Amino acid sequence: MFGDHNFMDVSDPEQRHKHFDKNLGLISEEIIDVGENGLVPDDFTEVEFKTGMWWRHLVAGGAAGAVSRTCTAPLDRIKVFLQVHASSKNNLTVRTGLRQMLEEGGSRSLWRGNGVNVIKIAPETAVKFMTYEQIKILFRGDTARELGVAERLLSGSIAGAISQTIIYPMEVLKTRLALRRTGQYAGIVDCAMKIARLEGWGSFFRGYVPNLLGIIPYAGIDLASYETLKKLYIQKNKDKEPGILALLLCGTISSTCGQLTSYPLALIRTRMQAQAQTGSLSKDTMTGIFKHILRRDGIRGLYRGIAPNLLKVAPAVSISYVVYEHMGSVLGIEKC
Repeated sequence: MFGDHNFMDVSDPEQRHKHFDKNLGLISEEIIDVGENGLVPDDFTEVEFKTGMWWRHLVAGGAAGAVSRTCTAPLDRIKVFLQVHASSKNNLTVRTGLRQMLEEGGSRSLWRGNGVNVIKIAPETAVKFMTYEQIKILFRGDTARELGVAERLLSGSIAGAISQTIIYPMEVLKTRLALRRTGQYAGIVDCAMKIARLEGWGSFFRGYVPNLLGIIPYAGIDLASYETLKKLYIQKNKDKEPGILALLLCGTISSTCGQLTSYPLALIRTRMQAQAQTGSLSKDTMTGIFKHILRRDGIRGLYRGIAPNLLKVAPAVSISYVVYEHMGSVLGIEKC
C-alpha cells in the first residue's frame, strides 16, 4: 500500500517486486476494503513519515473504503438479513430477502446501517495504525529490520483486536440499524440511546468474543493466500512482475479464502448482536447459538448469507482500487 517511491533501489528484484506491490495498494486491507476485518497493514517508510506522505495514503485508503462500502451496502445488508433471519424452515434466499426489504422500506432501506459502517472507518484505521506501529517497535527492538510474515500477522492481529475493542459498539449499531424496521430508530444516536436504556450498556459488546476469535484466521489466511498466489504467479511467469489485474485477482481470492474460514464466527457474532431485536434470549451464548444452528440447519446453517458476502468481494476490491488511485492523484501521492 505504501510505496517507497524514488528512494528505493529498484534494481534489486526483491525490492522492486515489493515496491511494485505497494504502489498498487494491494497488500493492505485498508485499500482492499470489503467491509471486513482487514488486520495486517503494510509498513510506512522513514521517508514517508518525514515527508508527511503517510497521512495522504491513510486519507486515500479511507475514501476508497467509504466509497466501496457504500456501493456494496445493499449486498452487505442482505447478508446481515440472511444471517439473522434465514433458516431451513423459511427457505429465505437472496431474492426473497431482497424482495422483503424492498416491500418493507423501499430502495432506500437497502443502505440501512451504511452510515455507521462508513463513520467507523476513521477511528478504526487510526487506532489500528498507531497500535501497529508501536507493536512493530517492540518486535524490531534496536534493529531496523523488516518484519517477517508471522510477525506482521501477529502485530496486525493484536492491533486489529485493540481497534475492534474500541469501535465494537459501532459494529453493534451497524447490525441493529441494518435490521431495523421502518420508523424503529430515528438515527444512529436514537438507536444507541434506546439500546442503552432498554438493554443496558453490556449490549454494545454482544458478539465480541466470536468477533475477536475470527481475527487471526481471517487475517492469517488472507495474508498467506495473497502471498502464496503472488509467488506462484511470479514462478509461473519466470519472475515477471504481476500486473494490476493479476494482483486484483490475488486480492479477491485471498479475501474470499479468509472470509470462508472465519464466516461461521461472523454469523454467530451477528446473531448475538441482533439478539434483543429478534426476540432471542439475552442468555444465548456463542456455543449455544452454534449448537442450535448445527442442530436445526447443519453445517450449511453456519454459512447463511455467504452468497451476497462473496458477491461483493470483487466489486469492493475493484472500486477500492479505482478510488484509491484517483484520490492518490488528487492528494499528490507519488508513483513509481
